[in-house]
Amino acid sequence: MSSKKIEIIPAIDIIGGKCVRLAQGDYERKTVYNENPLEVAQMFEDAGIRRLHLVDLDGAKAKHIVNYKVLEQIASQTNLIIDFGGGLKSDKDLEIAFDSGAAMVTGGSIAVKEPETFLSWLGKFGSEKIILGADAKDGMIAVSGWQEETELPVIDFISGFHEKGISKVISTDISRDGMLTGPAFELYSEIMKTFSDVEIIASGGIASMDDIFNLAEMGVPGVITGKAIYEGKISLKEVENYNL
Repeated sequence: MSSKKIEIIPAIDIIGGKCVRLAQGDYERKTVYNENPLEVAQMFEDAGIRRLHLVDLDGAKAKHIVNYKVLEQIASQTNLIIDFGGGLKSDKDLEIAFDSGAAMVTGGSIAVKEPETFLSWLGKFGSEKIILGADAKDGMIAVSGWQEETELPVIDFISGFHEKGISKVISTDISRDGMLTGPAFELYSEIMKTFSDVEIIASGGIASMDDIFNLAEMGVPGVITGKAIYEGKISLKEVENYNL
């Protein structure tokens, strides 16, 4: 067991108001795990989890916030600290997300395609509330619900926003996401080495508590896991025991 603690942050991905998971961001490879995301969130809270990563996959496709009612429901009926992402493209989207109870929001595609908009949010809401989404495939940034790859190296991408004051980054290795193949240890090691003051949250590929212990050992402060919990590879009992 690692001596360093890492925050375990479960993901709830929403399509049509239901809790789903995609394999490698592919909307055709969707599994519905629960019709009621609130029920899932309450189970997480009962296991001693404090933070939730909530993704509006309909929003990511539609390019504007869609499932804010689900956010509102979870925020008003649990004490979970929610970071919300998916389809946040305008000041109006952010307003709706924060009004609906999000403590933080994650911007990925917007930061690539409209950096000025993203930086205006950072200026307006501060680095505690705005998280940079740095989703990667083979070390390069991928955007639009991972439907487009870019030629932009992850480290360069983070660097540009780091200079402007970003302090929280969620980095998902999309070739691993939903595949249970283990996380991108090298990627996170490189990010932490380059940006020692950035709070990096690892995401994608988590298959067991051992993966989580190994990330903790590296000093990664937070990890997002979805499929491993839904498929029973990590039990909520294990998470609860770890959080004690």
